[in-house]
Amino acid sequence: MLKFLLARAANWRLKPPRMLPPAIRVSRPPPLLKLWGALIAGGFLLTAQAAGRTTEYRLSNGLKLIVQEDHRAPVAVVQVWYKVGGSYEQDGATGTSHALEHLMFKRTTTLASGEFSKIIAARGGAENAFTTADYTVYFQQWSADNVALSFRLEADRMQHLVLDAEEFKNERKVILEERRMRTDDNPQALAGEALTAAIWQTSPYRQPVIGWAADIENMQLPALRAWYERWYAPNNATVVVVGDVDPQAVLALAEQHFGPLPSRPIAPPMPRPEVPQYGEKRLTLYDEKVREPLLMLAFKTPVMSMVGAAGVDGKPVEAWEIYALEVLAGVLDGGASARFSSQLVRGQELAVAASASYSAAARLEDLFSIDATPRAGTTLKQLERAIEVELGLLKANPPLAQELARVKTQVRAGTVYQQDSMFYQAMLIGTLESVGLAWQLKDEYDAGILAVTPAQVQAVARKYLVRQRASVAWLMPAEKN
Repeated sequence: MLKFLLARAANWRLKPPRMLPPAIRVSRPPPLLKLWGALIAGGFLLTAQAAGRTTEYRLSNGLKLIVQEDHRAPVAVVQVWYKVGGSYEQDGATGTSHALEHLMFKRTTTLASGEFSKIIAARGGAENAFTTADYTVYFQQWSADNVALSFRLEADRMQHLVLDAEEFKNERKVILEERRMRTDDNPQALAGEALTAAIWQTSPYRQPVIGWAADIENMQLPALRAWYERWYAPNNATVVVVGDVDPQAVLALAEQHFGPLPSRPIAPPMPRPEVPQYGEKRLTLYDEKVREPLLMLAFKTPVMSMVGAAGVDGKPVEAWEIYALEVLAGVLDGGASARFSSQLVRGQELAVAASASYSAAARLEDLFSIDATPRAGTTLKQLERAIEVELGLLKANPPLAQELARVKTQVRAGTVYQQDSMFYQAMLIGTLESVGLAWQLKDEYDAGILAVTPAQVQAVARKYLVRQRASVAWLMPAEKN
């Protein structure tokens, strides 16, 4: 359940942590049982294995504060989450949330442009921000005695941002160049963007978080100012602190710095539910930069925020289905023993690589995605057929008990390692809260996964991985004239 939407993140202003994929793609980030390994590589881990208690507060102006104690090192992570992202935007205004994120590092009524970052660097801290379809996040990582400074700086730009026309003009050029480098000049990213737009007919998830190029070029400063005034309010924010802190002391600091900020009426975004899909969607894309073909396959699937709501069959979505979809992704792509690796890559030697991912922590209906690169001599048609066979085997026969045992062992290991990352602990809390779920669900993940049965994995494969709900893209080298 607890995988992030950072694959849709449009921008990391500083050097991106290695746990993030390098480009926006239709495929989703790795599930929890894979992400812990990436966090180790990213250097965010401590050495012990226990998280402290978590405490939640609500200020009178509506700001939510969540503090998780972790006293193993004298450091802290401070994250400010705003419930606004690319999926909140309307056609013609895509990229607004991401552009505003850039400008949040400029000036305020009390700080000169760039001074925010200089203050943090001078104290040995690290800072960053990112925008996704569902939320925008700002954070600092540094000594625990700097939490007060984090709060002062974040409260300042929450209320007192100055949007300068010349700075906006320059930053718009930066964003257009970012889009060119990350998407327009990247065939895989461009294909993923095209497939995403084809998958979703009415859902706002069809929009790129960074925005369409024309929308960026036509963006105007008054629209950004209105977006800031609409969404950047304490009652639309969640502040998460994880580290060597005392919750009551953190609450007192929050009251001091965020408490005086006035709340504002927050009108929810207009509902834009996805219309029913009645058949498979297919795209074939050609690009002269492509050296290796790529197959992308996506199925619309429910997410945890949809539990209890009517599903594809008219019946309420059940929580076990979400956990079973997680396990299904692990059965297909959960290490060297998983089916894709053992059958498609090594066994039949049809693929150089094949992956499966599923996003459950999302605001709206999302995807179960499969990506695969064929081995030389294998066509995309042959590879797609082989994947179809593997899915068919799961639909015909439930996975073996040892397969589920492997996935569940990985989940246990992942849970242990996640506790060693203050940053990840905070991300987990903030993500759940920002997509409309309770942070307490993080403590139910293991039990939910461990309770999944082979029959349940088979059931969700039959129900959701069907051609009627599928979208397929072939990315191929451009044909020579």
